[in-house]
Amino acid sequence: MDEANLLDVSPDEVETVLEHFERETVEGRTYRRLPDARHGVERGTVLIDDTAVRGFPSIPRALVLETGIPTFFSGPLAVEEKLNGYNVRIANVGEPLAFSRGGIVCPFTTPKARELLDLEAFFADHPEKMLSAEFIGPENPYTAHEYPEVSSLGVRVFDVRDRVTGRPLPVRERRDLLSEYGFPQPELFGIPEPDRAVAVVRDVIDDLDDRGREGVVMQSTDGRDLLKYTTGTQHADDLAFAFSLPFDYGRDFIFSRLIREGFQAVEFEESDAELRERAHRIGESLLFPMVETIRDVRAGATVGERHTVRASPETVAATLDHLRDQGIRLEIESDRTIDDQRVVEFVKVTDKTRDSIEYYLEGGTIDE
Repeated sequence: MDEANLLDVSPDEVETVLEHFERETVEGRTYRRLPDARHGVERGTVLIDDTAVRGFPSIPRALVLETGIPTFFSGPLAVEEKLNGYNVRIANVGEPLAFSRGGIVCPFTTPKARELLDLEAFFADHPEKMLSAEFIGPENPYTAHEYPEVSSLGVRVFDVRDRVTGRPLPVRERRDLLSEYGFPQPELFGIPEPDRAVAVVRDVIDDLDDRGREGVVMQSTDGRDLLKYTTGTQHADDLAFAFSLPFDYGRDFIFSRLIREGFQAVEFEESDAELRERAHRIGESLLFPMVETIRDVRAGATVGERHTVRASPETVAATLDHLRDQGIRLEIESDRTIDDQRVVEFVKVTDKTRDSIEYYLEGGTIDE
């Protein structure tokens, strides 16, 4: 395998990059993955057999639309919905496999992707391509978020790239191709010129915020430059989640959401009443979940992230084993069969938050 060419790094650099790859196995097949970006090679890049599956690039975030958009883009930009789920890359490497952002083959998403998307037809015509898809809905082991249009698990394909080079298809070509195979896509809100884009995105964000949705991804029409922006509702949801497990999520996670809120409030020129409403929402997001968790620990209840998975018995068993192999402790709350599907409700137990709260409840002190 010519790793230097596959990874597009110089022969002098390739050994330095390769030493950071970690070895994994899936159903007897060995592959290597890069858990963190190195020397221009994206996080999650995979080397398997004699090919590569390129990682998805990190997307920068705008804090101020009015200046961020014209600074970042020089031509028309597509504005598409950003959804609150978890994303994978799906590539055909002898068979279609779904790779996580970190490059791990997911035993839950791989069969679900094959079930929800006509991958056989797509990869028969485009074997060199990879799909990037967001899986959304209340029944998955990673990010459970309610969408009225998704009862269990849904998928939205948001990107098509060359598997080895990572080169994206232009937006219109990508959307036409995905439509050809009947693949669900994120909503496209338009492709405005830069002088209109700020107003378009502001209107879209206002609408998405009212509907409790996450935000937008903006990209140049050639698909190469991407920029994201999220709603105040999403910031509040993130903070509520973090403060439900206050000793497990870092200060950087919390600080970044609060900073986004501050810049958004200023740019949107909120009145005193609107700013007070935003502050009230953020305050509730911080305090209510934390108080609920402290009360749960005091009552002896399990603390952690709650998830539901619904799939074949084999897929559910493999998923639970996979999570345990990652060092996650699970507590099964419900395990039943519905229409030949195994449905398991479980908690990813967060010992750090529970142990810390117990310590303070029992009289422990904190150094500040």
